[in-house]
Amino acid sequence: MKYLVILADGMADEPQEQLKGLTPLQAASTPNLDRLARTAYIGQVQTIPANFPPGSDVANLSVLGYDPAKYYTGRSPLEAVSMGVELGENDLALRCNLVTLSEEENYADKTMIDYSSGEISTAESHQLMKAIADELGGEPFYFYPGISYRHLMVWKNGRGSDLQLTPPHDISGQPIAAYLPAGTHGAHLLELMMKSQKILQDHPVNQKRIKEGHPPATSIWLWGEGVRPALPTFQELYGLSGSVVAAVDLVKGLGICAGLKPVTVPGATGAVVTNFAGKIEAALQCLRQGDDFVYVHIESPDEAGHQGNLDTKIWSIEQIDQQMIGPLCENLAGFEHIRVLVMPDHPTPIRIRTHSSDPVPFLLFDSQQPNPSGPQKYDEASARRGLFIAEGHQLMRHFIKG
Repeated sequence: MKYLVILADGMADEPQEQLKGLTPLQAASTPNLDRLARTAYIGQVQTIPANFPPGSDVANLSVLGYDPAKYYTGRSPLEAVSMGVELGENDLALRCNLVTLSEEENYADKTMIDYSSGEISTAESHQLMKAIADELGGEPFYFYPGISYRHLMVWKNGRGSDLQLTPPHDISGQPIAAYLPAGTHGAHLLELMMKSQKILQDHPVNQKRIKEGHPPATSIWLWGEGVRPALPTFQELYGLSGSVVAAVDLVKGLGICAGLKPVTVPGATGAVVTNFAGKIEAALQCLRQGDDFVYVHIESPDEAGHQGNLDTKIWSIEQIDQQMIGPLCENLAGFEHIRVLVMPDHPTPIRIRTHSSDPVPFLLFDSQQPNPSGPQKYDEASARRGLFIAEGHQLMRHFIKG
């Protein structure tokens, strides 16, 4: 038996007036997903438990079969694991975004223009993060470069700090005054964010981006705090070994914590445009070479949702269908018995440009147990007519045990 999860981050959405009441998933041309759906089981699952933030950390933890109420310790520690950064028991990890803020002189008067600095390249961002580390790094704050706009700061012995922090993608286009670091220790982080402006302002990377018409990275933004995680392995929970195919450190780190082997795919970016075909090719190769289970994560539709770009989100869904689900369908006959789970982790509605806690549609295909009455299409509407799983972490057991 082989198991394959294709996680299309943020793919679910709301009905759109521009699409005459259809969601992006309904409006997209998805012949391959629909082909799978006709013999699959479709339903809804609640991946975000009550009283948890609707983040990809909580949602992917649920999808992988871990109860967030038992295992969630924050987002950034998972990214630290992926980056090979060791966390002490009392260390606090934080996500360090490179963001574009508006140009008002007073920091609190600024607006969040772009949470990703125009999806800044990894090469450019590493130069900027080196400058930040050189100027602001050192006891107790240490900076580590990641991918694109996503980086890491570790606060040595910062565990237990009282902080109130906001994800920058939650406040796109909004004034930042109400969302600056708060809590007893928030002033320490705000000071770092304010100091970062001067370091970034005149950096050659930013000057070049401005000349080329790209948003400059004008500040760091600290959020997503957490402490070192401790998960039982996927092997211990489900008796399966496998791999994780992901470009973003969050999901890669979660996979590593679960004992899954990380697989790097050339051209996989963690952005809207990525190597879709390379990801499914790598996943199928892992299954052929002996893996029981492979978890494939695609960030693209989530980024489109955060950008509020309807056309891009539809394009992203169609690329997943054409470049990933199509080749998968062509290769299904090569496996004696394979189960496939396709789903988003959470919705990222165009309307709000951030995550929501609504249930998401899942598609469960079993090559040896086809559903004789599967729906004609995989989308939010067909999923509402199927099985509802109230606790997201139970879906994995249902997927594996049947």
